[in-house]
Amino acid sequence: MNRRQFLTATAIAAATHRVTAIDYTKPVKDAEGLTGYVNHGNLFARWNNLPLTNYRAQSDLKYPYFHPVNGPVSGLSLTAESALPYPHHRGLWLGCHPLNGGDYWSDKPNATGQIKSTGVTIVEDKSTTTSMTFTDQCEWVWPEHASPFKDRRTFCITVHPDRKAWTLDMDIHLHALEDIQIKKAKHSLLAIRVASDISPTYGGILMNSEGGTGAEGTYGQEARWCGYHGKRRLNPDVVEGLTMMTHPKNPWRPVWFTREYGHLSPSPFNFLKEPWSMKSGSEIRLRYRFALHAGTPQEADVDSLYEAWVKA
Repeated sequence: MNRRQFLTATAIAAATHRVTAIDYTKPVKDAEGLTGYVNHGNLFARWNNLPLTNYRAQSDLKYPYFHPVNGPVSGLSLTAESALPYPHHRGLWLGCHPLNGGDYWSDKPNATGQIKSTGVTIVEDKSTTTSMTFTDQCEWVWPEHASPFKDRRTFCITVHPDRKAWTLDMDIHLHALEDIQIKKAKHSLLAIRVASDISPTYGGILMNSEGGTGAEGTYGQEARWCGYHGKRRLNPDVVEGLTMMTHPKNPWRPVWFTREYGHLSPSPFNFLKEPWSMKSGSEIRLRYRFALHAGTPQEADVDSLYEAWVKA
């Protein structure tokens, strides 16, 4: 085949592809309900073809994280991917610093510590039109040092259309690959950074399950849940919130680290009197639920979402 014949054949093939390609002229049934899509280390979750959240787990990231995490009414993200005074806070994430000398938290180079995803998978036989389960496995790597942890993560997204809410459940098995010792540390384990418009600094409300409000009423306090809610700046007629719940069988008391600018974590490490340790080969299980809801926690009845989760 000479060059002219090759170009002619290529043009015919391209034209044939254009003609035979499916061109949808109306919404497709497959887009209804809760759908997921994995591409290049990202998982995209949609409800009736509108985005709910994105689990970002590309292999070059410091750690996997969720962002955006969208409100059920406004469609605006309830998390911030980067905001002052700490622009390295990434939505909703798991990290730690210091950890046996490594930094698995900040924006420092991955060579100082990285939580690396080995692949995201949707569990098809556990997914329905209103819920979706997916898994990830991560290696905590530091090139100049032995890896301290590996973990197995199971996530479940459930839409509750009758109550204008959706939930994200996490079940994390953290396995020690060496002896672990964590001294008093603010930068530890599961944390969130909410959108500025629902933080108290910009008019939002920080509240816990015991009625405490603001950092003064929630910092260092025990509570079943804690979160932020407020009017959405780009849609001020809508009040939405992000509430984080910690399971009663987690391996420590649910003491909360909270900040007015929109950062919180149920990690106990900021309140340690003695270093926390974990032997090589041992494993802990961490369970959390996030409720993304319209209205205040009381209006959304997040207590019933907590009770249903604990009993499941």
